[in-house]
Amino acid sequence: MIDQKRALWIYATMNRIRKFEEKALDLFQSNKLRGSVHLYIGEEAIAATVCSHLRDSDYITSTHRGHGHCIAKGADLGKAMAELMGKATGYCKGRGGSMHIADLTRGHLGANAIVGGGIPIAVGAALSAQMKKTDQVTVAFFGDGASNQGTFHEALNLASLWKLPVVFVCENNGFGISVPVVQSTSVKDISVRGASYDIPGVTVDGNDVLAVDEAIAAAIARAKAGEGPTLIECKTYRWYGHWIGDPQVYRTSEDVEAWKKKCPIVRFREYLLQSKLATAAELDELEGQAAEEVEQGTRFAIESPTPDPATVMDDVFVS
Repeated sequence: MIDQKRALWIYATMNRIRKFEEKALDLFQSNKLRGSVHLYIGEEAIAATVCSHLRDSDYITSTHRGHGHCIAKGADLGKAMAELMGKATGYCKGRGGSMHIADLTRGHLGANAIVGGGIPIAVGAALSAQMKKTDQVTVAFFGDGASNQGTFHEALNLASLWKLPVVFVCENNGFGISVPVVQSTSVKDISVRGASYDIPGVTVDGNDVLAVDEAIAAAIARAKAGEGPTLIECKTYRWYGHWIGDPQVYRTSEDVEAWKKKCPIVRFREYLLQSKLATAAELDELEGQAAEEVEQGTRFAIESPTPDPATVMDDVFVS
């Protein structure tokens, strides 16, 4: 059950993510943000809801579409945007960029451009918690394409065998770059793969905060009880292409518009109003605050210095 305080936090966080991603898109199209960005727009309910259950001491691992995870784990929007812009004030001093952003102070062990690369890292973090006998939980966020990688299967097997406190959250947005899931994955629901490793697997509507909340609450309780991992598949949809320049010839505009009508932010707003957990004015205020936080963060990033070339060898470890 979502109480009012956490419900409003989730709503505010979803709006922070949406506004941040929209601003990142604008900066990229204005040639102020170089490289590329993989937007999380349309999937905000998953990261916000999952991370509403986590503390700073709990861990997450992320993917190349990871800005949402970073923000939901409590990131400073200015430092996050500075990292995307390659500025010295970014979380990784501008060296990680969009696909490798991390915030160890918040338990964010980093995004990973390698498909499935974060999953075994999450298992390692969960093993450390088990060995130290803490009550920490680790969540591994990954996409549908990662569920076809060897790292996924190896990680689930080991986590189940050792009953590690880890939750595997698969964000199934329907495509691995341009390949539809039905053309790359042998099962209709990725969650059924949990049975192969004797762990619970559940598929939920990733655009429904309440459905995600119920699943993650049960998974975290199981993990803390020493019963081992859970595989949660959240079915969702990315509104934009795999990356900004994606021609998107593999899907129709009608499909995109149909999914936009399932917007997780709009759906949760309607729930909050109907449940009388907030008024329209209160929700409007949260949306405005999110927009202002993003603007402030963007100003910080734009005004921040680029890394000093003299520091090029800093933080480079050579054996």
